Amino acid sequence: MCDMGGLDNLIANTAYLQAREGDVKELQKRRKSLSLPSTDFCRKDIKATVPPDYESICVQQPIGQRLFRNFLATIPEYQLAQDFLDEVSEWELAEDYTKEQLLEKVVSRRFKEESDGRLPFLSPELSSRFQEAQGKEIPGLVQLAKEETSTFLMEAPFQDFQDSSFYDRFLQWKAFERQPVTHKYFYEFRMLGKGGFGEVCAIQVKNTGKMYACKKLDKKRLKKKNGEKMALLEKEILEKVHSPFVVSLAYAYETKSHLCLVMSLMNGGDLKFHIYNVGERGLETKRAIFYSAQICCAILHLHSLNILYRDMKPENVLMDDNGNCRLSDLGLAIKVIEGKTINHRVGTRLSHWLLILLGVEEERGLSYFSLVL
Repeated sequence: MCDMGGLDNLIANTAYLQAREGDVKELQKRRKSLSLPSTDFCRKDIKATVPPDYESICVQQPIGQRLFRNFLATIPEYQLAQDFLDEVSEWELAEDYTKEQLLEKVVSRRFKEESDGRLPFLSPELSSRFQEAQGKEIPGLVQLAKEETSTFLMEAPFQDFQDSSFYDRFLQWKAFERQPVTHKYFYEFRMLGKGGFGEVCAIQVKNTGKMYACKKLDKKRLKKKNGEKMALLEKEILEKVHSPFVVSLAYAYETKSHLCLVMSLMNGGDLKFHIYNVGERGLETKRAIFYSAQICCAILHLHSLNILYRDMKPENVLMDDNGNCRLSDLGLAIKVIEGKTINHRVGTRLSHWLLILLGVEEERGLSYFSLVL
């Protein structure tokens, strides 16, 4: 007897895997259909609606950041500033002896009088301080130079960027973003999971071939369980989040029966699966520390936006293809209003979640957790 359910699942999985791998010719064909609005239209109707905010355009938005970098590369002095910021970022992330080497390299290349890579836009006062600085003073001066360089990019380079063809392309993408999105914009593939208000399925943008996960919230279930406000709050919070350790929102749309949130596709499964089903139960200490560090970065980013996560558990920590993790399911997250106290409990106890993460048995977990604290 033929198992029709199994056959349907096999077909759905095959189509999903083929979509992930991508067909180069098909992708090229789709991209040809991706037509952006004219630059004249964008200068006339879109430019006035986009506030000239450096932080928003050139730092927070990936398209704006990339186009701004491309513009800086056309002017040597501006490119010098960006190269310096990249070098400082590399130095800040380095460890131990490598950090010292990178600092020496930055100082000799950017602050020595005879160097060709000196930064001409730094204030004379800071430049003279570098000539006399020694030892522990230098890292602090590099940070000051970083601040002055960022300020420099916010001024003349950012103004010139707004008059360039690169900014025209940015406006074209902003206009494209504002086009209404419907279910016809995507191909839908296999279901990835289920939740209390609906299901998550894999989808693909038709004209780019990009894969995402679509969280489909059933309107009837939301209404029955009074979950409308929670769904809208999750959308609003996801729109504000820009962290490599929290799932990001790409699109949002609705059908007659569902509210749909299109987010990052995480192919590595959730952390609970890795704890219980991959190798021995639990995680090695180094691996637990690695995941905990990424989760802490996610929580700190949310806290910087005055957002409380409130649903920490392994099922909500998803893994990507490279083994990095992201927090997902912000349905119970809440925006903290200044002067208002949050005094009700939701989600899972954090202490119990940490014990599971470290692979500690429940009966001996309390004593171990007290040592961790």
